[in-house]
Amino acid sequence: MPFFKELRRRKTGLKTEKTDKTDRPSNGSTDSNGSNGAVAPSKSSSTLNSVYGSSTPPSSIQPHQSTPTLATSKSQTTMNSLPQRPMPLSGVSNRSSFIGLNTPSINGTITPKMPTSAFAPRIISISDNSWVHQKVLLIYGQIGEALEKLLDGTLTVSHHQDNFPATIWPVNDSHFKALVHLTPGPNRLRFDFSSPKVVSNMTSVPAHSSWMSINFLPLINSPPLQLVILLGKDSPGTYDAVPERKQREGNNLDTAIRKFRMAAYLWQAFTGEQMYRHSFGRRCFRFEEEWQTGSLTFRDKEIGQMRNEAKVHVIRCDKTVKELRNLDIAQQHGNATRKGELFTIAMAAVKKHFKPVAGQKQYISLLLLDSHWDTTAKTITGHAALGGGSGEVQLAIFGSQALQSYPTSIEEVVPAFSDCTRTNTNFVANDCDESGSNWEAANIGIGAHLHETGHLFGCPHQESGIMLRDYVRFNRTFLCREPYSTRTKSPGLRLCLPKDECGWHRLDALRFKNHPCFRLPTDAPLNADDSIQVWPADNGNVIVTAVTGVAFVEIFANGDDICHAWIEFTNSNGQSGGPPRQIVLTESDLKARLPDEKKAKKLRITVHSVGQGFYDIEDFGMLVRSKSKTVKLPNGQLGYKGCKLGNSSQEGSQPQQVILETAHIQTKLLTSIKVYHGFALDGIEFLYEDSTSQLFGKKGGSPGGSEFSFDTRRGEILLGFYLRAGLWIDGLEILTSLGRRSGVYGNATGGSGHTLIPPRGYSIAGVSGSCGQWVDSFSLVITR
Repeated sequence: MPFFKELRRRKTGLKTEKTDKTDRPSNGSTDSNGSNGAVAPSKSSSTLNSVYGSSTPPSSIQPHQSTPTLATSKSQTTMNSLPQRPMPLSGVSNRSSFIGLNTPSINGTITPKMPTSAFAPRIISISDNSWVHQKVLLIYGQIGEALEKLLDGTLTVSHHQDNFPATIWPVNDSHFKALVHLTPGPNRLRFDFSSPKVVSNMTSVPAHSSWMSINFLPLINSPPLQLVILLGKDSPGTYDAVPERKQREGNNLDTAIRKFRMAAYLWQAFTGEQMYRHSFGRRCFRFEEEWQTGSLTFRDKEIGQMRNEAKVHVIRCDKTVKELRNLDIAQQHGNATRKGELFTIAMAAVKKHFKPVAGQKQYISLLLLDSHWDTTAKTITGHAALGGGSGEVQLAIFGSQALQSYPTSIEEVVPAFSDCTRTNTNFVANDCDESGSNWEAANIGIGAHLHETGHLFGCPHQESGIMLRDYVRFNRTFLCREPYSTRTKSPGLRLCLPKDECGWHRLDALRFKNHPCFRLPTDAPLNADDSIQVWPADNGNVIVTAVTGVAFVEIFANGDDICHAWIEFTNSNGQSGGPPRQIVLTESDLKARLPDEKKAKKLRITVHSVGQGFYDIEDFGMLVRSKSKTVKLPNGQLGYKGCKLGNSSQEGSQPQQVILETAHIQTKLLTSIKVYHGFALDGIEFLYEDSTSQLFGKKGGSPGGSEFSFDTRRGEILLGFYLRAGLWIDGLEILTSLGRRSGVYGNATGGSGHTLIPPRGYSIAGVSGSCGQWVDSFSLVITR
């Protein structure tokens, strides 16, 4: 008992002593809180402010801690202005550096932090709390603010909740670039800088750190870019590699899959950053993913870590490896007679594998694994660089001749683009004499395959960028310092800034902005009709209408294969009300955008709709001045023929034209339209109140036709037509001023859809076209 009494006495004394120390005012203090009238914040409050400073918006991940409400009076405010004892720092930005022990861990544990350093990494390419839609994000930044002395060192990226191993990236002249792996949802990231030239008092913890939150929202409502490796039916599943590579990492199918997947994520990171630089948001294509052993870090394979990563489909075609390699289709040979045959073989193989159905478009980038460097013939066999497609499949194909130089994981990106090992042409190709070293071979392989993928997304060759051959600088996107180049026989750039990198051309970005694979959740839904209508009009104007809106117009002078001038009608941040559905073009305005030496040449333009449709005007001047496009109405007014649908190519096809009597006789009233049709449109009969009628085409198809009546008591009139058309007119639907639709008469799924409604300020004066066995061309005649 005496022992317990003594123990209780000691506990009481300790508690009293601790309380006394806590409550005792400091020297010179007049307040029991010890701060000359200021209320000292609690430990949780000061910690929260120090980590999530008020100068930067709070992270999307915040600790669940409460901050006491501090009541402030006028007298208290006066007293707060008096000198105070030193307080814990608060209100520091997320770009703080920590000097001292107990720094915040990546898992979110919050502990006090000490004063900041000038060497904190500063992320330039993306702001805190941004939203992205790709698993691997490219970032660019600098060390500290504008430092007088440039530093080299390393940047360590620690990932959210340590769910991906920390990665290390070089810092050159105080600049850095890094690839950041993200998981769906909010990601809290830490960036640590270290350098032998910057000494830290404490070496046990990172001395110079920044924090950033990035929100990753995967997109699953957009069609994916499918990744495919194609093999011959007897292929061993290997690719060309030098003996050292085979020994170190192997050249089997598993390695090929990991390299191709990593290259695809580089495409995605590059494209997402480029779209952001073009002010179109962080748009990018997505991949079909599956739950599998991860490969974006080499550690995953070692420990069997499963992740959701891009799926690479492995397909065997019905040709042997020998048959594939005997096709003389090497793209660099102008005398190749069967260049397109390998594309045809690949197209047949992917169609058999994916089995696309109508309306389900597939976008596929394919690697030909059996490509082989023939050391005797000095050519790459079994290789083709092509991209395009039609119908339900858009396809890009490229060979595996440079695959050995690709990185297999994020950790290998910098080493791969820094490897100056000379290309040994006894085993592998020096493609186009631009792959003289391993890093240059990686440029050509990854970059040229991305070029062909651009083709499958609808991009033609451009005046600059990836679609020219700018991918020889693809490495600069991921490095700040470039190694020696055998292609230019010169040292690489000491510092690779964004202006030195390759990129997507502005016209490529404009195509991507509205592409189905690049759509964002905030984009408005599109009408299925992607067509464009062109209407010659008064005063030499040409009116262009599109249901989905007009995106941009490419301008070509006669002889130009590549576009150098264009007009874009889409706001970078999205216009209120969306893109314009009607624009007016004039010859003088279009030619003003061309260089002086080309202004006298014939003008060709291509109009692109937001819905990915396009319309070519081969000779703009002829369209404006052609008398065949004008019609004189019986009352003396001028009418104008819109663009023609159908080819007028049937045997015995004869031109026909009907000018509606309602267009020039005010007392006439159109009461109904009778449509004659079978599997195509045979004719249209316009019926009037006085029992007269006008027929365009002929009375074929189903006996008696199908009649659609207007509600004349409510003033309903003909607004326009929706047509299904290809080589001829498959079907027709009547549109009225009250928003009613008749439904499609004829073949409702034939050809493609086109909405014919006169531009604002014009009305329907008649119809024009031609008829053979059935109607094989059709256009509206409009008038003021």
